[in-house]
Amino acid sequence: MANLVVRNLDQRVVDALKQRAARHGRSAEAEHRALLNELLIRPKGKSFAEVLATMPNVGHDEDFERVEDEYGSEHVFG
Repeated sequence: MANLVVRNLDQRVVDALKQRAARHGRSAEAEHRALLNELLIRPKGKSFAEVLATMPNVGHDEDFERVEDEYGSEHVFG
C-alpha cells in the first residue's frame, strides 16, 4: 500500500473531514481513504437523465396510443 501526504489544506476542509469521520464512526484518516475510494475507484451509476438519454428513439407518441379492447380494464387486475 502506498502513503499519501496532503499539505496546505484549508482548516475548514480538515474540520469537515473530521466531522464527517465522526458521523461515520471512523478516524479522519479512514474517512479520507473512504472518500478517495468512493470518488476515484468505485464506478458511479448513471443518473436517471443519463439513462433516458441513452434510450433509442423507438417511435412517435401516436405509435404507443392505448387502445381499449372489448374487455375493458376490469380484466387486467381481476
